[in-house]
Amino acid sequence: MAYQHNETIFALSTGLERAAIAVMRVSGAGSAVLLQQLCGTLPAPRRAVLRRVWRDSAVKDNLLDEAVVIWFPGPESYTGEDGFELHLHAGPAIISAVAEALVQSGARPAEPGEFTRRAFTNGRMDLVEAEGIADLIAAETESQRKLALAQSDGALSKLYQNWRERLKYILAYQEALIDFPDENLPQETEQKLTDEISNLIAEMQSHLQDGEKGERIRRGVVFAIAGPPNAGKSSLLNWLAERDAAIVSSVEGTTRDAIEVGGTLAGVRVTFIDTAGLRETEDIIEAEGVRRALFHVKHADCVLQMFPGATIPEEVFPDAILIGNKADLFPVPSEVHGHEVIPVSLKTGEGLKALRHVLERKVESLTARLPGSAPLLTRARHRAGVQEAQQNLAAALEQQWPELRGEEIRLAMRALGRITGLVGVEDVLDAIFGQFCIGK
Repeated sequence: MAYQHNETIFALSTGLERAAIAVMRVSGAGSAVLLQQLCGTLPAPRRAVLRRVWRDSAVKDNLLDEAVVIWFPGPESYTGEDGFELHLHAGPAIISAVAEALVQSGARPAEPGEFTRRAFTNGRMDLVEAEGIADLIAAETESQRKLALAQSDGALSKLYQNWRERLKYILAYQEALIDFPDENLPQETEQKLTDEISNLIAEMQSHLQDGEKGERIRRGVVFAIAGPPNAGKSSLLNWLAERDAAIVSSVEGTTRDAIEVGGTLAGVRVTFIDTAGLRETEDIIEAEGVRRALFHVKHADCVLQMFPGATIPEEVFPDAILIGNKADLFPVPSEVHGHEVIPVSLKTGEGLKALRHVLERKVESLTARLPGSAPLLTRARHRAGVQEAQQNLAAALEQQWPELRGEEIRLAMRALGRITGLVGVEDVLDAIFGQFCIGK
């Protein structure tokens, strides 16, 4: 990212689709001069006013549009800098003319995520909150919206900052034990320090053992549909997708590759993957399909294991939901190898309502946050940082020398600081803010 903090930037914050209103956003030290050049005078801060927008308001030689204008003086703005918004009519010619006027006045188009990066640089938010903003923009389901909103509001940041402050307190006492060994500090001081370190380790462990629910909400729950040929897997996929997403045929081995269909269950994004029928085969292409099917079975959040009628599978995949199809033609056992079976008929619709309820409950169990529990982790970067801090603290408890224990505590603080951006994170900034849209 070509990032120059002293430049004035602009971007269209709304989409390019046909619409009534387009919002042009501007931020930087030159914003006041630019707004005066376009509209004449600065309006009252954070008040929406109707103004004419000129190429040069001093001579009023070229009227560009009549727009709602909002002036945001820093530091009480999104970026922490002076900035303003122009709520323009969304005609392409108007947008182009205003952009050209801004460029001629010295502003430049913003890079992806540059507004939010400036907000981070100016202390308006930390990295975790910035990532929450990105997730909020990308949210497609109610669960994603709630998770992203909590993160952008600082739920995770407050947790990590609390841990860091407690470590700072521990480190201060640890340094006192090092620097003043003869000052008769209370004998229980060191025991209190080790107890507090142990408490932090336990809290971090509990935070990490969330079953990846936060990541699952963010990316969606993945179901792999597996079973022998002609079990009805493709028919199930089509029913779940509410369209003909996969070819259905009585010929065995019709599905050779994985077919993915997205949707929503219980307010959570889900992906269903129809896989090739599982069987021994000498057909090279079909064998590759079986290999890919087993790959998806291994990496799915849940397996929908289907079998036709009374043809009982020899083994059940771990934590699979067993579905006995063709209940209209054959008797379906109530359980297989101790696992409950859901009888359905994709031809008549029998049992499909019950199956949907089972799938919804499964999604809820894979994503539900327990009341009173810590905010959910949402990214591998956060998980790695907490794991590193936990490992450093565990190493601190094993150290006999107070100097080495203090160093491990400092490393744990640094690992937490990298998550929120309180310490050197230049190597991850471009990756984080580059995922944002232009204008954010």
